Amino acid sequence: MSSSTAASGTTDQIAEAAPLSLSSREPHVPADRLVAEMVPPPRFDSVRFSTYIPDPNQPSQNEAVRVLEDFAGGLGGAHAVSGKRSLFGFGRARSKAPKTPAGPRGVYLDGGYGVGKTHLLASLWHATPAEPALKAFGTFVELTNLVGALGFQQTVRTLSDHRLLCIDEFELDDPGDTVLVSTLLGKLVDAGVALAATSNTLPGKLGEGRFAAVDFLREIQGLSAHFRALRIDGEDYRHRGLPQAPAPYSDEQVTKAAYATAGASLDDFPHLLEHLARVHPSRYGALTDGLRAVCLTDVQPVPDQSTALRLVVLADRLYDREVPVLASGLPFDRLFSEEMLNGGYRKKYFRAISRLTALARDAKDLVGR
Repeated sequence: MSSSTAASGTTDQIAEAAPLSLSSREPHVPADRLVAEMVPPPRFDSVRFSTYIPDPNQPSQNEAVRVLEDFAGGLGGAHAVSGKRSLFGFGRARSKAPKTPAGPRGVYLDGGYGVGKTHLLASLWHATPAEPALKAFGTFVELTNLVGALGFQQTVRTLSDHRLLCIDEFELDDPGDTVLVSTLLGKLVDAGVALAATSNTLPGKLGEGRFAAVDFLREIQGLSAHFRALRIDGEDYRHRGLPQAPAPYSDEQVTKAAYATAGASLDDFPHLLEHLARVHPSRYGALTDGLRAVCLTDVQPVPDQSTALRLVVLADRLYDREVPVLASGLPFDRLFSEEMLNGGYRKKYFRAISRLTALARDAKDLVGR
């Protein structure tokens, strides 16, 4: 073997071992994939009502399971109507269509942090007797991103043939997006789509009461009569505060771990933030395709609110996919300024810190490989 051939072989091996880069990815996601991916995230693939363990001291948890099981069972023929009708089921049904169950055809799971609302919402999706293509599950942000990618009218047409739309973490802190989604839900209600939603009380309001049902029903305005609010009591997390983020690693440790971990990405944090501005948030899920770990160097405070909101979406997609995050620079609990954490989007930033912190803890085993 010649020296040039040997050198070439060595270069190929290094290239194969080199980590991926999020900043070099520009995924193009067809519209049908965006809709097809509106399913419970991987961490909720296996949850069911039977795997939800109610607190024996909280009877509202058992009651929520019972009501949601009944609700799911009544959706088998819920969409077999023509023309407009109310969410209560009034309207002219097609011949031989199953009878639409009476009562509100929307549910809102109302409770504080850590009571299992997403577990129950995903269980409802799994339990609804319809093909996955006729059920949609996504966060409020994913739904607004879908509208941004497809346009409002196309989103209405795409979702109108669904039996059920589940919206996790309905945002109560963005009036513009709330009006947009409320208008969308009104169109879907007219088409016969059943709805289910959760939201979380803003951290700044936890001292005023844990439950957000009044806020939620007010924000969705004319749709409020179509929702039955299920209050789910549980352990009070008001005094928990932000989780303490693990201490960051050195650039050298992060880089070494990225090269030693198959399927890992390696990016300079400021450059990644710049790249996120060039990728539509609806594609952030595709941006993480195939990743087994994300390694970031030089983590710094997020410079502005637009960048911060994009990072929140990426954090959600990484958390949904259970991708560990190893980082150098500042700890994740110092990503956002005090002004951001006290502002209108504080709930999103608190959630991002919590999720990135959890993923950072998951990444500790990557060091020392």
